[in-house]
Amino acid sequence: MLTIFWFRRDLRIEDNMGLYKALKSGYEVLPLFIFDKTILDELEDKEDRRLVFIHQALQNLQTELQKYNSALLVRYGKPIEIFQQLLREYPIGAVYTNHDYEPYALERDEAVRKLMKEKGVVFKTYKDQCILEKDEVLSDAGKPYSVFTPYSRKWKSKLTDNDLFLYPIERYYEKFYTHKTTLPTLESMGFVDMPALSFPAREVHADIIKNYKEQRDFPAIQGTSRLSVHLRFGTISIRALAREAGKVTDSNSWLNELIWRDFYMMILWHFPHVGKGEAFKPAYDKIVWREDQAQFEAWCAGKTGYPLVDAGMRELNATGFMHNRVRMVVASFLTKHLFLDWRLGEAYFAKKLLDFDFSANNGGWQWASGSGCDAAPYFRVFNPTSQAEKFDPKGVYIRKWIPEYGTSAYPKPIVEHTFARNRALENYKKYLGKDANQDTTPQLFADL
Repeated sequence: MLTIFWFRRDLRIEDNMGLYKALKSGYEVLPLFIFDKTILDELEDKEDRRLVFIHQALQNLQTELQKYNSALLVRYGKPIEIFQQLLREYPIGAVYTNHDYEPYALERDEAVRKLMKEKGVVFKTYKDQCILEKDEVLSDAGKPYSVFTPYSRKWKSKLTDNDLFLYPIERYYEKFYTHKTTLPTLESMGFVDMPALSFPAREVHADIIKNYKEQRDFPAIQGTSRLSVHLRFGTISIRALAREAGKVTDSNSWLNELIWRDFYMMILWHFPHVGKGEAFKPAYDKIVWREDQAQFEAWCAGKTGYPLVDAGMRELNATGFMHNRVRMVVASFLTKHLFLDWRLGEAYFAKKLLDFDFSANNGGWQWASGSGCDAAPYFRVFNPTSQAEKFDPKGVYIRKWIPEYGTSAYPKPIVEHTFARNRALENYKKYLGKDANQDTTPQLFADL
């Protein structure tokens, strides 16, 4: 009999909880990854950087597994169909994997669980991409939090050494199933490989953690680790990063970004309506947003006439990354200056962000529009000009991404700030009535 370990958002061997449990199960472990056709069929861009990142991570996994005379079995198709095939090909006794919290993932896992039960195969999942999840951080009344600050306090009070346990995979390497196989190419699945692409290093320096609070808001300097893509695909352990934070004095601000990840996944778990395109606060679904395709396209292309907004969007389009402070500015601009539906921005980020994570992306966009948990109040409208003056005072970031800045080739603003701000406030009051928010200032999309 074999145990299958199904890699998903945990593309590493070291410190992998589900893999550790699989290797301890008693059976030999066959490592598996599925390029999910259900997800891939929705990708419009055949030069998707995320697939290149995943493919490179799989190559690294393959190299590691070959040291133990094993290999990563990679299939392309719909998971339920792939598992039906595998049940015919291998004597499978159990399938192990790690939790996933997104709407489609829950449906997919339930279908696989049902199939395994019918076949008499054990199906187990474990916590790996969160440190504390689901019901592990609740209020004293036993309710899920909807405000970050008290959640973070309780999170820190609940944290134990066991939550940061380092899973010693190396003790069980002999349990990997001995076989050989090769990885399919991206081209064989209809996508384009871009081997020249480089990605952020999978390491964090102590000085980044220590100086994070003071430097994180300045896009022209390397004040963040850019590890979010590695956390997204699990090429690094979130527990390992928390352990690193524990070694550094004044690491609280950096640790909070890890807690934000847990917070937004907890919100998705307890309030599943946010995963269905609905506002966290139902009153905000009453808003009738403007429709202006030309202005939306100008925002997408980085041609709004507001330099910090445009620099951010051009960075996103060119690299798949955008600095956290700039993400807040561009999101506020779309929802408040243009008064366009936050779901448009959420969907655009989902297509473009290398570190796209459903729960954080949804939480960030709803924060910007005022509709989310612990959101910025609707009456807070970022002034993109003053934000640029404060966080990119010498225009280094702006000039990097807008070479025509300061010339006649750069577009005029597509909307005037005071007019846009007043229009947004009037519309929010019109549609929300007496509904209001508390004035809070959390980070938006986590950028460590």
